[in-house]
Amino acid sequence: MWKLTLSSQGDDPWVTSTNNHIGRLYWEFDPNLGTPEERAHVEKLRNDFTINRFQYKNSADLLLRLQFAKKNPCEMELEKVRILEGEEVTKEKVSRTLRRALKFHSTLQAEDGFWPADFGGPMFLLPGLVIGLAVTGDLDMMLPLEHKKEICRYLYNHQNEDGGWGLHIEGCSMMLGTALSYVTLRLLGERMDGGDGAMEKARSWILDRGGVTFIPSWGKTWLSVLGLYEWSGNNPMPPEFWLLPYFVPIHPGRMWCHCRMVYLAMSYLYGKRFVGSINTLILSLREELYVLPYHCIDWNKARNQCAKEDLYYPHPMIQDMLSGCLQKIGEPLLMKWPLSKVRQRALTSVMQLIHHEDQTTHYICLAPVNKALNMVCCWVEDPNSEAYKRHLSRIKDYLWVAEDGMKMQGFNGVQLWDVGFAAQAILATDLVDEYGFMLKKAHNFIRNTQIREDSVAEYRHISKGGWPFSTRDNGWSVSDCTAEALKTAVLLSQMPSNIVGEATSADRLYDGVNYLLSMQNSNGGYASFELTRSYAWLEMLNSAEVFGDIMIDYQYVECTSAAIQCFAAFMKAHPRHRRQEIEECIAKGIDFIESIQRPDGSWYGSWAVCFTYGTWFGIKGLVAAGRTFQNCYSIRRACDFLLSKQLDNGGWGESYLSSQNKVYTNLEGNKAHLIHTAWATLALIEAGQAERDPVPLHRAALVLINSQMENGDFPQEEIVGVFNKNCMISYATYRNTFPIWALGEYRNRVL
Repeated sequence: MWKLTLSSQGDDPWVTSTNNHIGRLYWEFDPNLGTPEERAHVEKLRNDFTINRFQYKNSADLLLRLQFAKKNPCEMELEKVRILEGEEVTKEKVSRTLRRALKFHSTLQAEDGFWPADFGGPMFLLPGLVIGLAVTGDLDMMLPLEHKKEICRYLYNHQNEDGGWGLHIEGCSMMLGTALSYVTLRLLGERMDGGDGAMEKARSWILDRGGVTFIPSWGKTWLSVLGLYEWSGNNPMPPEFWLLPYFVPIHPGRMWCHCRMVYLAMSYLYGKRFVGSINTLILSLREELYVLPYHCIDWNKARNQCAKEDLYYPHPMIQDMLSGCLQKIGEPLLMKWPLSKVRQRALTSVMQLIHHEDQTTHYICLAPVNKALNMVCCWVEDPNSEAYKRHLSRIKDYLWVAEDGMKMQGFNGVQLWDVGFAAQAILATDLVDEYGFMLKKAHNFIRNTQIREDSVAEYRHISKGGWPFSTRDNGWSVSDCTAEALKTAVLLSQMPSNIVGEATSADRLYDGVNYLLSMQNSNGGYASFELTRSYAWLEMLNSAEVFGDIMIDYQYVECTSAAIQCFAAFMKAHPRHRRQEIEECIAKGIDFIESIQRPDGSWYGSWAVCFTYGTWFGIKGLVAAGRTFQNCYSIRRACDFLLSKQLDNGGWGESYLSSQNKVYTNLEGNKAHLIHTAWATLALIEAGQAERDPVPLHRAALVLINSQMENGDFPQEEIVGVFNKNCMISYATYRNTFPIWALGEYRNRVL
């Protein structure tokens, strides 16, 4: 059986940490673990998922729950509440529901204070890791039989009925997901006719759409590294761009960090024209995946080919013209002496930047794509290097096992982000006397996860005082993560230490404020990881095809609102510290939030689905700054928008298509979704809906209460996380955190 290990180095000497590995999580297989009954139960969970995979595409993290149920048994004495249509929602019923929810949620909290959870969903992450390990020759060592079995289970479980795979688990089939998943299965040992016809269906899907020359650019890069595609079929990614003066707007250091870190490593591999060993499997795949013989393919034509299913952001003409010039003129010159010396200098510079990123993140790296790419680059530079060995040791940090199989997460977890929300949800219930032990552990995790030093890596914003998305060892401070953590730390620091633990010291709170003040852009808005460093027109160079708005770090309503809420809470506790700067920051932030409100009263949410989420943050930020329904037209418009989207069943339910198409779209069948219902409820309560007309809130509360399961858990529903407009990701703890938060606010501010 599989076992989740928490906050541990294990027995690996190559793994280092700044805080004794607090927050680290990884799964290990133990062949001797579990009774026959427990193993049979796990198999039943897996089989149930497979049987229902086309109806319920999101796993419910049941293997995690099974392990924690054994460690922390939850004997639920309180009876489940069921409220009939027309029946009154009473404070006693809400309180009972909350106590049941908190008791269950407490059993999932780790001793170090965080909630381990699935953060999967994207289908293009695992293939990069598998391809990278296949190229370096360590696939069998790092992914032994049980790992391969679970990865194959995951891929087959998320294959669509038409034979393809999407960009994410709920998405329609695309060439990127399909081709990379097919190649991954073959590298893991699956036969051409394997999977009870699944492989044949996948291959037909690919060939019916012209073969893998139509894979988007990131796929072209991975296949080139593997030897399944020619580098001449890629648009140029010259490493020489890193030698430009920083003041040039297209300098890669001015890009959004996720974008620049991916293209940093890609430019090294492109500049080297690195290709792995060509073996019989690679030669076979060259025959399986193309409609023409491999030697007959027009690779220059293939550079700009992309399947229509994948083409979310088509290349602007200027990008194709620039790429054509680089391909025909720039690259031939740079490959020959004397300009080849410039190429070598650029490659050396790029590799230094890769090492800086690796070292400052303890080889976790910013995220999974650049993690796998950096690992390959380190191996290409020196297969026996310490850097490569350290990379191998951190692979497990990204792998998650659930009843649907083994997946690669979108980060090395979502630890800090989840803790900030969970703690605020518990505070909202006003049941702290009963569940303060959860807050004490959460508070301890927040203190231990604050970043205490600036990064030495180039092109990084200051990080001291900030908080990361996941763990301190990840090392990347994020604006909204810092805001939520700092706000929570401030709130908890004002409570009795015997309940919530030792208060965070003032100097560390001040460090957080300093970081957050430094993150505001001149227009008042907050981006995610860094200041916005270049211009929106740089998006014309976005060559990814499948993602939108990736070139610079744009400003977001969520990040801006979180900062405003944090500063409002901080000023109440520390009214004299940099007050004028904070007040000016809040005023500018409010102007930004109001300036980006949409004509229908909503805000577009960039980090979760979608308008419901963005509008919750928009309202919260305005209210934190002193705006009210009565004195703020923006709040009135936002409330009208939310009320107009309430379903006949009393809930809200928004499809991921809202994020993709930028138009509000209900879930199929006008189904309510717990998390959207909670977000809308929280927003309306914050805007004073209870004083005007509490009926919409009563109806929403009924949906939340009746959805609770017998054991106090809440059901896993459709995917709600998103990034880059077009790719969805799972936030598995949201199903518990936000119903608790919404019902807590409802209990104390409405009833």
